[in-house]
Amino acid sequence: MATFLYRLGRFSFRKRHVVALFWVALLALAGAGAAGAPAAGNSSFSIPGTEAQKAFDLLDERFPGASADGATARVVFKAPDGQKMTDPGNKAAVQDTVDELSGGAEVTQVTDPYQGGGVSQDGTIAYASVTYEVPGMELEESSREALKAAAEDARDSGLTVEIGGDALQAVPETGSAEIIGIGVAAVVLVITLGSLLAAGLPLLTAIVGVGIGVATITALASTLDLGSTTSILASMIGLAVGIDYALFVVSRYRAELAEGREREEAAGRAVGTAGSAVVFAGLTVVIALVGLSVVNIPMLTKMGIAAAGTVAVAVLIALTLIPAVLGYAGRRVRPAGEKSKLLGGGRAKDKADKPNMGTRWASFVVRRPLAVLLLGVVGLGAAAVPAGSLELGLPDDGSQPTSTTQRRAYDLLSEGFGPGFNGPLVVVVDAQGSDDPQAVFQQAGDEIKALDNVVNVAPAAPNKAGDTATIAVIPDAKPSSAATEDLVHDIRAAGADIKDGTGAEVLVTGATAMNIDVSQKLNDALVPYLVLVVGLAFLLLIVVFRSILVPLKAALGFLLSVLAALGAVVAVYQWGWLSGLMGVEETGPIMSMMPIFMVGVVFGLAMDYEVFLVTRIREAHVHGEKPAQAVVTGFRYSARVVTAAAVIMIAVFSGFIGSSDSMVKMIGFGLAIAVLFDAFVVRMAIVPAVLALLGAKAWWLPKWMDRALPNVDVEGESLAAHAGAAGKDDEDKELVRA
Repeated sequence: MATFLYRLGRFSFRKRHVVALFWVALLALAGAGAAGAPAAGNSSFSIPGTEAQKAFDLLDERFPGASADGATARVVFKAPDGQKMTDPGNKAAVQDTVDELSGGAEVTQVTDPYQGGGVSQDGTIAYASVTYEVPGMELEESSREALKAAAEDARDSGLTVEIGGDALQAVPETGSAEIIGIGVAAVVLVITLGSLLAAGLPLLTAIVGVGIGVATITALASTLDLGSTTSILASMIGLAVGIDYALFVVSRYRAELAEGREREEAAGRAVGTAGSAVVFAGLTVVIALVGLSVVNIPMLTKMGIAAAGTVAVAVLIALTLIPAVLGYAGRRVRPAGEKSKLLGGGRAKDKADKPNMGTRWASFVVRRPLAVLLLGVVGLGAAAVPAGSLELGLPDDGSQPTSTTQRRAYDLLSEGFGPGFNGPLVVVVDAQGSDDPQAVFQQAGDEIKALDNVVNVAPAAPNKAGDTATIAVIPDAKPSSAATEDLVHDIRAAGADIKDGTGAEVLVTGATAMNIDVSQKLNDALVPYLVLVVGLAFLLLIVVFRSILVPLKAALGFLLSVLAALGAVVAVYQWGWLSGLMGVEETGPIMSMMPIFMVGVVFGLAMDYEVFLVTRIREAHVHGEKPAQAVVTGFRYSARVVTAAAVIMIAVFSGFIGSSDSMVKMIGFGLAIAVLFDAFVVRMAIVPAVLALLGAKAWWLPKWMDRALPNVDVEGESLAAHAGAAGKDDEDKELVRA
């Protein structure tokens, strides 16, 4: 592989006009497709194989035209102090609002509070439900404005009016913090590479890669039903790895220049060595992201594949566009150790006998490996403690900031009708095979009323055929509580008894039941996912490092990182520690998808640093150095770059903490803290400590396996002879031309 990538690097450097034109054309093509594509909506949230999804599909089939997936809004009214919603003036204001909303172009139904039981027992709060024919993200802006205008008109009459539901759902925004993250990355690149131009190359190529990835996602969003958050997450991951991969190639290029090689040769060797590490690091990220498909949640699968595609583009750009732009830069990209004149350059490299920070740190670790190992493991273990209190759920209006009308509507409904009113359960009774469907509907309602934690059970509402009915159930507790989850299980247990006696099927759905099923499905999928992803990457790393213990150590270190990161997420977003600093206005359960998504992404990124760092150590060991000295040598050449890459990735991920979307905000924080733990504790401390303790045993591989495995030559051993031959051929060609 090293030889192939070496040739690719030299070709891209030499034929830079062709390579640059190709990528510019690809960016323009993707941009044109995105410009002409319909806007991305909210990806349809289906959970195949769950009871809640089965019931939802049954509703679509048996209640045609009911717009089961249409947007909903609850317009909540509260009377002024000392008044009731049943007072004539307040009642007239509500009626005017209902009439105004009923005339909406996309509205299918508006319920009158006074006819549908929408007035609280004390008479101070009422609500009107509005149902639309299209999902929330597909609503015309005019429909949202009409909803807000109707609420404002009611406020003019003296009522307190708030709007809940998904009708006001908007495309999430990442905020200006993302730009700050890129700015931090630029500063780190300038410090690391000692040149504004060299620092600009990774940023430029990463932006090109993310532009192609995000534009392609946007172009295909409507066709493939990609949600609005898909492009945000793809840009988050693509930008981070794109900058890092380019940084590694540029840094190796400058190191090759410092050894006196010609620029084309340096580009070829940089791609042949650092590029090999980029390929395998990118493969681990792609495996981790594509592996999310085993969970069988379409939205998660699409997010993973879209992000994996962006990572693949970042790898290809690092292997081709980076050497091409290095060719354009020429002598303005200086050898390692030299700075540009603007940054105090003109000076030669630092004194050869002065060890850099990476050398000093690695020397310290190999002298005291056991102490460093214990300190790192204990520290990460302490950070992981809050993960034992992890509570999972999906965000609803109750997790919104108190400044939003959705959250205020949620609180008013809880005040007037009880906390369970915000999470109603929909029980679907399929009595198609029953002799007396009406009796089955009545039996189901009676048995549900007898269960604990039930406040209200509405009369069964059958379809036109009379063979299927829905029963609305209001729990006693809030949607995310354990009591509500127990109630869902109790209803399903009662439904199983009804099926045994009558043959009718009783299913529970609704947003609350869907959340419970999603959490269960994700919990069930976590172990198989870990086995698949970690197993595949373990085999890949055996091929890269030709060792059993090094990949095993990498996997165990990753588990420490991800558990510590989950502990930090729980401490901030569930317990509320440092919530003000992180912009968390409301604590609550952790998003159900967070653990498995973090496992996938963090594993891929952790293996990035493992590959980049340990390949340098192995390269020194392969070239004859003793194990302890190889660790020091590897850190001398790679610690500065790996540190810079980690800081860049943390800065990019932290930028997404400013997003308006709670899922993106939480993922941004989780990934940033995970990279912090993994890069600076696991890879920079635990890894060298373990390698120092293992010594030569770290590189042990059974002889039969050594013979069976392909030699991918990540260290570039084959490049010396090949590069020499290639250089001689080029000299001969130049003589012939002359």
